[in-house]
Amino acid sequence: MRIKLLEEIPLELQVEIIKRLPIKCVIQFRSVSKAWKALIDSSDFIAHYSAQKTLKPHLIVSEDNLDWDYYVSYVDDDTFPEQRVALDNPRVLNWLKDCDIIGCSHGLLCLYGDYRVGRGGHKSLTTMVVLWNPSIRKTIGVIVSNLGNKMYRIDVAFGVCRETNDPKIVKVAYVCWEIKSEGEMDSISCVPWQVEVFALSTGVWRSPYGNLPRKSIRFDRHYVTLDGFIYWLVTDKITIDGEYKSYNLIVSFDITTEDFKEVSLPDSLAFTSHTDRVINISELRNSLVVLECERNVNDPVVIIWKMEGGVFTKLFTLNLNTRLASIVGFRKNGAPIIENYTEEDDWGHLVVYEPTSKYVDKLWSHHHAYVYPYMETLLLLDQPDLMVYNDISMWRGENKRLLKHTS
Repeated sequence: MRIKLLEEIPLELQVEIIKRLPIKCVIQFRSVSKAWKALIDSSDFIAHYSAQKTLKPHLIVSEDNLDWDYYVSYVDDDTFPEQRVALDNPRVLNWLKDCDIIGCSHGLLCLYGDYRVGRGGHKSLTTMVVLWNPSIRKTIGVIVSNLGNKMYRIDVAFGVCRETNDPKIVKVAYVCWEIKSEGEMDSISCVPWQVEVFALSTGVWRSPYGNLPRKSIRFDRHYVTLDGFIYWLVTDKITIDGEYKSYNLIVSFDITTEDFKEVSLPDSLAFTSHTDRVINISELRNSLVVLECERNVNDPVVIIWKMEGGVFTKLFTLNLNTRLASIVGFRKNGAPIIENYTEEDDWGHLVVYEPTSKYVDKLWSHHHAYVYPYMETLLLLDQPDLMVYNDISMWRGENKRLLKHTS
């Protein structure tokens, strides 16, 4: 009878109804019929469903301990922080060592860590990126090859193309400034950049389509993905009065065109010393912001600068009350999330500060935590769970053994 009723409803109307259902219901409805499974698994439906503005926003808090990682997801709406759930760690994390969340885009979390491959006495250590969709409990892995040269440092970033919904990983390998032995610094200008892009749609690493950043720039592992762009707070060097001096700037990567561009910072942010001021970048209400923190004062403050059209303006100033506090993220409503450590031990408190009411809402005590916002999405639904890319023929046997061991 139910099937007959479904057949009487036009397919176009069925699609519109399913689009408005919670993501858990959508996943369950894949078992109703082959037609619905084919519909929900299609790239068009995944793209349209994931682009809706009515999907619930979430905050994922990752507590990083020495022996284990713990993830909790909060619904970031008027009920915050009442709706919370502990997330099951993806089994793929059992393959990795020293794994951290390094970014988030379109509801996918990006984790990065060491990965030991091979069998018996022929094991070797490489690195892996893991893309995790906590809404549908699905993960994939991407092997990141090392260059085998200590002169190089490798940084990895992640984002989803807003035009095609294609997840992309960017690997940037560059010469470290720390190399100071005779002759090495003089030869840096001759060492080529190593920049590669992995697109999930193709499953392979390749050179980017656009231009590369200057070779003198030093990247940082922390980045922000926002509105189709990846942003790094980077450091470059300039010669002033015959001496090398470092300065800060923003480098952006257009995920669609794969072009790198530079954005200058105001002088007060460009020329800073780690001994007096620390700057970082974050996302606040779909805008890129720079956090400027004064450290060597009794009552440190954070100045939040907003970037708009390549121009930075001050938004507001927040008093942190202690030198051991720092802003680790923002809620959707703009409330800053503060990590506050005590003088006595290495444990801290994660709190949410409401600027209007001055109310502080304590989330939990922890060893060290990271906070990332994400929206519910169906991305990765059409991917085999626990798939590992980048010459998978070499890893398939090892993965089967690990899956058996971790299941």
